[in-house]
Amino acid sequence: MMKMKTTAAIFLLMLAGTSVTGADFPEGPELGDPADAQRIEHWDRSIMPGGQGLPSGSGGVEEGRAVYEQYCQVCHAPGGVGDSGDQLAGARMDLTSDWPEKTIGNYWPYATTLFDFIRRSMPMTAPQSLSNDEVYAVTAYLLYLNDIIGENDILDAETLSKIEMPNRDGFIDSYK
Repeated sequence: MMKMKTTAAIFLLMLAGTSVTGADFPEGPELGDPADAQRIEHWDRSIMPGGQGLPSGSGGVEEGRAVYEQYCQVCHAPGGVGDSGDQLAGARMDLTSDWPEKTIGNYWPYATTLFDFIRRSMPMTAPQSLSNDEVYAVTAYLLYLNDIIGENDILDAETLSKIEMPNRDGFIDSYK
């Protein structure tokens, strides 16, 4: 009991000698400038599975083929069959096989997610450098390679959000 009182007394003396004012602590981590509304708007590019947040613009398969050849083919190979980048089309083995091939056509649940992914992170050497029209076009080309849309289809916010992907029911949907 005596040891406990001594320890408490020492602790109180230590506290009495310590200043606990706001001036002793920095105001924040000083990690940069506060984000203004324009910066937040630039980075707030969320696109929901149902199409909410899709930007204006449009693109078709032929334009998408040209975008793909210029920016994507170097990693994903002609026709999206994969090289240093993932295979995007042309799966011969489905998801239930011993060696499943995950491609846009047999794995991705939403076409809007494909658009969002391309817009945010492609091409790998210059993310977010493609215009909205280029992203719609290359998305159209990739969906065409996976037999999801026709060669003459044009994608925009309305048409893209209506596409039903073959594996749309293969995931648990937290948005329903």
